[in-house]
Amino acid sequence: MISFEEASRIVMQSEACPVKEKTGFIDSFGRILAEDVVSDTDMPPFDKTAVDGFACRMADIRNELEIIETIPAGKSPEKKISWNQCSKIMTGAMIPEGADCILMVEYTEQTASGKIKFHKDHSAPNICFKGEDVKKGDAVLKKGTLIGPEHIAVLASVGSVEPFVFVRPRVGIISTGNELVEPEKKPQGSQIRNSNAYQLIAQIKKIGCIPNYIGIAEDTEDATYKIISRAMTENDVIILTGGVSMGDFDYVPQILSKLGFETLFESIAVQPGRPTVFAKHNRVYCFGLPGNPVSSFIQFEMLVKPLLYKLMGFEFRHINLKLPLSINYTRKRSDRLSLIPVKIEEDSSVTPIIYHGSAHIHAMTGADGVMFVPIGVTQINEGDSVDVRQI
Repeated sequence: MISFEEASRIVMQSEACPVKEKTGFIDSFGRILAEDVVSDTDMPPFDKTAVDGFACRMADIRNELEIIETIPAGKSPEKKISWNQCSKIMTGAMIPEGADCILMVEYTEQTASGKIKFHKDHSAPNICFKGEDVKKGDAVLKKGTLIGPEHIAVLASVGSVEPFVFVRPRVGIISTGNELVEPEKKPQGSQIRNSNAYQLIAQIKKIGCIPNYIGIAEDTEDATYKIISRAMTENDVIILTGGVSMGDFDYVPQILSKLGFETLFESIAVQPGRPTVFAKHNRVYCFGLPGNPVSSFIQFEMLVKPLLYKLMGFEFRHINLKLPLSINYTRKRSDRLSLIPVKIEEDSSVTPIIYHGSAHIHAMTGADGVMFVPIGVTQINEGDSVDVRQI
């Protein structure tokens, strides 16, 4: 049994050689950029006004100004500004030649002669200058960026309509156990519905990978061998739930060995999730997660997700917080790191969720993260700082 920290280190040492492909920029949401994106233009592309107002010479702002034209956004100026002249101008429009400031419309008034007069003694330029945000040839997005809505706007602004992104890993999902039936079936006798597979499908989709649900493997050596053999040929990563502990029908570790996988670890000093297996065969990685749904949920978040992101070319970092505990917390055993579902309160304290163990998946529906209770710690007092990892 190895420490959680060592297990995480082993997983993240895995080799990743992501392949790139082109995609439409609107479809790149949630993908990872495979090349820097370079601007094909200055931004702004011309000197433009930041406000509605009047374009004039700074030297003339105390004088009455003659309006010589109106310039809407999208229309180029036709006249040059000279002494005691101005052009009425709308936000975003190009600055006319000769002007070096924009008088905000709310600080002006029209005179009896039809000219305008500025109320104040001074004015800011109120001009966005050509190239002040981005210059042509600048890298506006870097390789390895996880593309969000704000990045879609940047891609659109520089005309990057087919960016290169990394290919998404295909993740095979296998549930094991004779007791499992699919959700649409009514369990009979000692049967239970298969929730793990669909939980994992959602977790995989959430981070932008491609889930490939293969099915339920019966608790026989032959069935387990055949379904893993199939998964090896179709996927970059395989995730199994169940069949990894010490029971008479837990065949996964020995089957992986028969298929040529190198097992890198098979037990972690963590609760929940002790019987977690990680193995590799050439460029195919396999996680054997415990069958209890909280265990599989948390170990996906802790160990599987960072590797999937790495395979997509993204350097994922968990969000870790130090927050005060809202109540006293105790536990009986302290030989493993405990990961306890918690809710983050409005005052930024954390409260452990009512949690009956690793089969209690309903506990995760109200959790904002998990609290780390280190090995050797049996009690944490109200107000003490705890390490919380958001999920």
